[in-house]
Amino acid sequence: MGVLDEKVAIVTGSARGIGRATAQLLSEQGARVVINDLDGDAAQQTASEIRGETVVHSGDLTKGDAPDQLVQTAVDAWGRLDIIVNNAGYTLDAPIHKMSDDWFQRMLDIHVAVPFKVLRAAAPHLREPAKHEKERGEEVFRKVVNVSSISGTMGNAAQANYSAGKSAVVGLTKTLAKEWGHFKVNVNAVAFGYIETRLTASKEESNTMEIGGEQVQLGIPDQLRGMAAMLIPSAGPEPPRRPPAGSSSCARPGATTCTGRCSTSPAVSSRG
Repeated sequence: MGVLDEKVAIVTGSARGIGRATAQLLSEQGARVVINDLDGDAAQQTASEIRGETVVHSGDLTKGDAPDQLVQTAVDAWGRLDIIVNNAGYTLDAPIHKMSDDWFQRMLDIHVAVPFKVLRAAAPHLREPAKHEKERGEEVFRKVVNVSSISGTMGNAAQANYSAGKSAVVGLTKTLAKEWGHFKVNVNAVAFGYIETRLTASKEESNTMEIGGEQVQLGIPDQLRGMAAMLIPSAGPEPPRRPPAGSSSCARPGATTCTGRCSTSPAVSSRG
């Protein structure tokens, strides 16, 4: 028996890294999980490797009605929705004097507009059941976790676009916590620090992802990686046995009074 038995969760960007670790833990606790990723093959592989019930939704969430289709995938498979983790994202780094309008807008699209559209599509499936439960005198909590970053809470050089998007998602979180509180929906954000994923791996030719037919370079220069490691007050990265604190803990059934918050998570490893 798991604490999330029969619960249905969506985790965006869950084929790798933080998203995969979060989806895996939710599944281990009994949740049925929608594995979503831009890379359909990677999403299928992750779904096959995670124990428990999963379905896959692949596609670019910044395009058309993809967020609506994502939510519908969960509802079609299991008839309900209990947990949403908005994790999908990537970076396009440059100093502001070299940053294009396109690069700035793309970070707002994936880090703010996509969570907004996913949550708007999910609203009927979170709000309407809550109304009926209230009439029956039942108390059932549902969960939303929006993934932010310390780049959004503290700023980071060469990330004006990413920082703006990750800051905005905190505002979205606090607003929805107020809107949905009386529906027993806890809405929180977690701002991660230095997490070892492909976004913070070495900036090499092989470390890329394809978005809209374009190869996007991922990673950061080794010099910056070395500086970051020296500034982290810890014994070093841990193996990715568990997701970083926050992304899954906010989804626990017992976390009923935690809402409208943005928690900062320490630096750990979650390679994928």
